[in-house]
Amino acid sequence: MGLLLLLAWVVADLGWPVRSDIRSFDYQEIARMDALMWKTYYDRKPVTLFGQLARLLREQYGAPFLRSHLIAYYAARAAFVFKDGRNRAEYEEALPPLTRLYAQINRMSREAIDADRAARLELEWWIIHRQREHHRPGDLERALANTAAAIYHQPAETMLRHARYRAAAMHIRDTKAANGGLRTEDWRQIEALLLRSWRELWEAVRQNDRAITDTEQSE
Repeated sequence: MGLLLLLAWVVADLGWPVRSDIRSFDYQEIARMDALMWKTYYDRKPVTLFGQLARLLREQYGAPFLRSHLIAYYAARAAFVFKDGRNRAEYEEALPPLTRLYAQINRMSREAIDADRAARLELEWWIIHRQREHHRPGDLERALANTAAAIYHQPAETMLRHARYRAAAMHIRDTKAANGGLRTEDWRQIEALLLRSWRELWEAVRQNDRAITDTEQSE
C-alpha cells in the first residue's frame, strides 16, 4: 500500500496540471538567489546549483516538489554542458536540455511559452556572452532583452533596461575574474545590479499588463 501511495504521489506531482503566473514573483528574492547561483555556477558546483534551482522554482514559480527537481536538472544540465563547450557545435549540445526546461515551464505557465524559441534565444545570449570579444557593443543586451521578451510576451524594447543591468553585472563578474578574482564587495555590486535588473523586468511586465487592461476596459 505504501508503494502504491508513493507511486500515486509521484504521478500526481509530475503530471497534475499546474497553472502558475510566472509574472508574479518576489524580485528581491529572485535577485538574491540569482547572484547566489552565479557564484555556485562559477565555483563549479552542479549539485548545489541543482538544489538552489529547485528551491527557486518551488518558492517563486509554484512548481510541485518533484517537478521542481526535474526542471532544475534540465537547467543545471544545460548550464554545465555549455560551460564545458569550446565552440558553437559543442555549445549547441546544451539546446536539448534547455528546450526540455522551457517545455516544462510551459506546462505550468498560465501563458503559453514557445519552448523551442525561448531555448534558442537563451542559448544565443549564452554564446554571445562567452564570445563577447567577437560581438559589437549592445549585442548582449539585445539578446538578453529578446529572451525575456519571448518568455514574458513583452515587446523587446521594454526589456532593455532589465538587460542592461544584467549585462553590467556580467561585466563586473568577467572583469574581476580575469584580474585576480572576485571579492565579497564585488559580489555585493553584482547582486545590487541584479536587483535593479529583476525590478525593471517586474515593473515592465506590470506596466504592460496595466496598459492592456486599460485598453480592454476602454473598448
